[in-house]
Amino acid sequence: MGPTVVVGMSGGVDSSVAAYLLRKQGYEVIGVTMQIWQDEEERIQEERGGCCGLSAVEDARRVAAKLEIPYYVMNFKEEFRRHVIEYFKDEYRRGRTPNPCIACNRYIKWEALLHRSMEIGADFIATGHYAQVVHLPNGRYAIQQSQAQGKDQSYALYSLTQEQLKHTLMPVGGYSKEEIRRIARDISLPVAEKADSQDICFVPDGDYAAFIEKECNKCGGCSEHLEGNFVTPEGKILGKHKGIIHYTVGQRRGLGLPLGYPAFVLEIRPDTNEVVVGTREESLTREVHARGLNFMSEETIEGKRRVFAKIRYNHRGAWGTVERIGEDEIRCVFEEPQGAAAPGQALVLYENGVVLGGGMIQ
Repeated sequence: MGPTVVVGMSGGVDSSVAAYLLRKQGYEVIGVTMQIWQDEEERIQEERGGCCGLSAVEDARRVAAKLEIPYYVMNFKEEFRRHVIEYFKDEYRRGRTPNPCIACNRYIKWEALLHRSMEIGADFIATGHYAQVVHLPNGRYAIQQSQAQGKDQSYALYSLTQEQLKHTLMPVGGYSKEEIRRIARDISLPVAEKADSQDICFVPDGDYAAFIEKECNKCGGCSEHLEGNFVTPEGKILGKHKGIIHYTVGQRRGLGLPLGYPAFVLEIRPDTNEVVVGTREESLTREVHARGLNFMSEETIEGKRRVFAKIRYNHRGAWGTVERIGEDEIRCVFEEPQGAAAPGQALVLYENGVVLGGGMIQ
């Protein structure tokens, strides 16, 4: 009998095939779905889809039965609220743009799930992410980009620790999406044609501002959803906005400002409840700073390094020079100006397709 691996099963085709591939490789596979829904109303919403809702449990249970592996649902509601929902809400209220998938990966899918899996005697955890874990010649573990065109998920995994990576398997990272679906069809998995989840799981309708307002109302409300002023960088008032939680740096659509030119959000000022807007040229930047650093392929960096970097999940990436300018701060100067470098998003650095490290944009 091979090593034991707990597979985080979302009910989707990727994690389902991951479980199959590992079982085929000789691992003792245990399927687990993470219960994260918070209350009855949100539970009803989750029945429409999402990666960890009720429909996910039923789909994952059917796959586990098909693969003849044990299956469990583990309750992570408290950890999810503390590390993901509260973080998501607080970041928007601070005028920043959070990435809840990064927080969920770091604190729920790895830290909490790995800890609980080790408690029951597992050797590894595994997911259906399109990325690969590599063990480098220097002894460190790192995430390598997937070869699947347009599906790479390495950006959202940059914050994983060495201990987490050491106990992680990502068996679908070397396949394309089409190959994964073909495997699922070949073995008659019930989720072979299931559509990919697109929205953040706890905001199924995509209305982030309405979700935050609802969360704030639970504790008496907050001022971040009150109207304020759109202003120029010099402070000239241009009109009224709906509340800072409705906007992110780099945003162009939905501003409702008849200025005669396309306007972009340049900055959000929670202290004065102002949203600064300007032209596209003003929205571009070559220099990005990041803190809350996590290095992966190397323990740290010294001097200046030319790297390929991404500033958001769907960013194509660009070349720049990075250097450490403080104990917990790096600066990346891009060779070409970049748009929508939003505070709260991640700056992720790559060398030869492998994650060097990253941090949160300031």
